[in-house]
Amino acid sequence: MSDETHTAPAVTIVTLISALGVVYGDIGTSPLYAFRESFAVADLAVTEASVIGVLSLIFWALVLVVSIKYLSFVLRADNGGEGGILALTSLIMEKALASRGRLLLIAIGLFGTALLYGDGMITPAISVLSAVEGLEVSVPSLEPWVLVIACVILAVLFMNQHRGTAVLGSLFGPIMLLWFSVLAFLGVNQILREPLVLKAINPYEFIGFVAREPTFAFLALGGVFLVVTGSEALYADMGHFGKRPIQLGWFGLVFPALVLNYFGQGALLIRDPSAIENPFYELSPGWGVLPLVALATMATVIASQALISGAYSLTSQAIKLGYLPRLRIRHTSHDHVGQIYVPAVNWLLMVASIGLVIGFRTSGNLAAAYGVGVATDMVITTLLLSLVMRDRWKWNRWTVATITASFLVVDLIFFGANITKVPAGGWFPLAIGLIGFTLMVTWNTGRRLTAEAIQQRQLPIEKFIDSVSAKPPPRVPGTGIYMFREAGVTPPTLLINLRHHEVLHEVVVVVNVEFVGRPRVAPARRAKVRAHAQNFFQISLTYGFMDQPDVPKDLQNIVSAEFGFEPRHATYFLGKETVLATDVPGMKIWREKMFAFMHRNATSAAESFMLPHDAVVEVGVQVPI
Repeated sequence: MSDETHTAPAVTIVTLISALGVVYGDIGTSPLYAFRESFAVADLAVTEASVIGVLSLIFWALVLVVSIKYLSFVLRADNGGEGGILALTSLIMEKALASRGRLLLIAIGLFGTALLYGDGMITPAISVLSAVEGLEVSVPSLEPWVLVIACVILAVLFMNQHRGTAVLGSLFGPIMLLWFSVLAFLGVNQILREPLVLKAINPYEFIGFVAREPTFAFLALGGVFLVVTGSEALYADMGHFGKRPIQLGWFGLVFPALVLNYFGQGALLIRDPSAIENPFYELSPGWGVLPLVALATMATVIASQALISGAYSLTSQAIKLGYLPRLRIRHTSHDHVGQIYVPAVNWLLMVASIGLVIGFRTSGNLAAAYGVGVATDMVITTLLLSLVMRDRWKWNRWTVATITASFLVVDLIFFGANITKVPAGGWFPLAIGLIGFTLMVTWNTGRRLTAEAIQQRQLPIEKFIDSVSAKPPPRVPGTGIYMFREAGVTPPTLLINLRHHEVLHEVVVVVNVEFVGRPRVAPARRAKVRAHAQNFFQISLTYGFMDQPDVPKDLQNIVSAEFGFEPRHATYFLGKETVLATDVPGMKIWREKMFAFMHRNATSAAESFMLPHDAVVEVGVQVPI
């Protein structure tokens, strides 16, 4: 558990229904394609034995991966109430310098974070496309228009992201409640006709299937894995609802509904093997296919929305932890700080998702690209969790080793089954992960090299104040606020301003902003004030990676007998650093040029820290690295 105390959200009916819409959208739409792909990826014949074997694999995958691993163990690893692979990584950062192994695990955690962007691209594409493909069942003449309709739905979804999810959020839960109810109803209807499928609950069925058909069973796992691909979302969305509503929603509705629907598809295939072309929609009577397509489309849009919103949150966290450059972030709700919109990420996801639909053309082809990144993330989550169990929870080493080994066995089996998909499309999420990881590491290293280059010319603030005391410059009314990353150091902008204008403000405030590895910092613990001679002040503002910095507001909230702040009479001075790639030892020249490009196109600190645009002065500084 985190060291910070936090209050778990109250468990109410409203909370439970809301969680259905946000948390279970991804895993809840897997019945559209997962069972079909379990046979397609292994080129498995549809027989009673194979159907029972695959169903048993699906059932126990849901039990072992979701119910036991994530719901019982991973959800315990909260960082101040927040979840997700980046929050998990930040839990082990405190001791990162003590061991090269920890540094390696942090690097692996960053790679896992980058892989989630690939999921954010593939999930909307495969979910929406699989829903729209239902039109081919009810209205075959619309088959040529399926791709067009899917692309239009995706375009509308992404083009309306700037409106935020506040309005749609209240609709998500009820729609998903209806969705899961329909899943259960369709499944029960078929199970009653062929109750034989219930024998798949017996673990000996999947054991026997693996023993009889080891090659087919292993390949089928690549499709079976699709039933648990939303597991990481359960963990990532924990901060919105808390552990208890997520657990109650899973065991009370989602898990039973999914099992009934998968078993219903199995029962249908035992009676009619030809239904393997689209077993989900074949569950419905002819008159119900079109309404089911409409409901499935709404459910997949909701599932996509959850992944898209997660990508925004992930980006915001990575920026504040120093792994991505500042990007323009818009808050879409006055009441909920977590509801944000990141335009650059939105358009990237839109282009990628539509491109995937056009490039892969069917949800079956997209399924080959889906799963590799998630399987890799699950392995990474287990490795990071092992450190948290040992160091944060202080569990016995043998207990940690046993639990970790048990999870890794399952994770690595699924990972191995999904690796076979790489040539057919699984390379895509891995490529996105590698690109994202390179950008994150390059940005983080570049920031360190830039800080070191500036540090070589640094002047301690005390020495600067002594020089001002010895030869006082003219002081003008008002407050000059100089933003700089390090405390106790004279900002270059302050030196340049004094050298060129030969005056100082009546009050000089040096502010440094620091982000820590926990989600939030209480406002009462936000600021540290140190008063110096000559009316100089050093103020350190500390934020969590889920906090939205508002420097003017936080300066105004400081209660101090020595320091008083009047926003109307303040001018903010920022350094506009121009990074120059050189042959000085540091990074490879191509990485230095990449960092310089990202640095040049990063959003201004003025916008990120919510500084008033009419009271900011930017001073140019060249920094060779």
